[in-house]
Amino acid sequence: MTFRIGGYGIDYTGDPEAYARAHVEFGYNAGYMPNISIENRDEIAAIVKAMADADVVIAEGGAWRNLIAHDEKVRKANLDYAVHQLALADEMGARACVAFHGTVGHAGDPWQLSDNYDYGPHPDNQTEAGFERAVETARYVIDAVKPTRAKFSLEMVPWLVTDTPENYLKLLRAIDRPQFGAHIDAVNMVITPRLYFNTGRMIREAFELLGPWVVSCHAKDIVMQGGPGTISFHFDEVPPGDGNLDYAAYITKISRLGREVPLMLEHFDVPAYRRGLAHIKSVAQAEGIA
Repeated sequence: MTFRIGGYGIDYTGDPEAYARAHVEFGYNAGYMPNISIENRDEIAAIVKAMADADVVIAEGGAWRNLIAHDEKVRKANLDYAVHQLALADEMGARACVAFHGTVGHAGDPWQLSDNYDYGPHPDNQTEAGFERAVETARYVIDAVKPTRAKFSLEMVPWLVTDTPENYLKLLRAIDRPQFGAHIDAVNMVITPRLYFNTGRMIREAFELLGPWVVSCHAKDIVMQGGPGTISFHFDEVPPGDGNLDYAAYITKISRLGREVPLMLEHFDVPAYRRGLAHIKSVAQAEGIA
């Protein structure tokens, strides 16, 4: 079984063979799904063939839009997009289509905690009603597509209902669809200093709970800022190797799932992806994982 790692940093320009080749040259053996129309059947077939010939698995597609948007027309359009993306992922044989279920926050609400109206924090997101919205949203997308290969999954986000492994397991059971899989983003699970200083244990416990359902993992790192003279603390994302995340624990747990679950880099520029990739590969080598 091969340890699969991929990430962003490679643009799809319409040439499937060049896209696959660029992944190999970068050092990836997993890739993100290109965002094309599901109507382009010949192009889809060419991408699938090129990636398979290069031994690069299509790890995941994304549906990064607010699926519970306040505006009904926007919400409907975003749900249609998620349905398209899951159908495309299934057509391409991707492992998963990952989304965040979104936020009820909007420009006119009184909280104004964030100007991110795709998945920014809002107190209603983690209420029981918020939980039910996440369940209904996932069921809607899955039932519209009825995928046979790709799983639909919701990203772990600290201020959504997917904030902890325990809450994720509760959500997974409530959705009650075999086509729903678990997503693990170890950095996004770090929501307290206690977890920050014990990331290895946090990761191991998460995989103990969610392991049978894990279909997607994201790779980045985390540093905590704060201390005497400041009111509180905050966490920052950094490339793998520049923070405190226990990558030995993370990679080991992924490798022991008994199936190939890709670990995918996100949120940085190309030089940072290269550094992060090198760090992850060095940790994998040290742990005897290939």
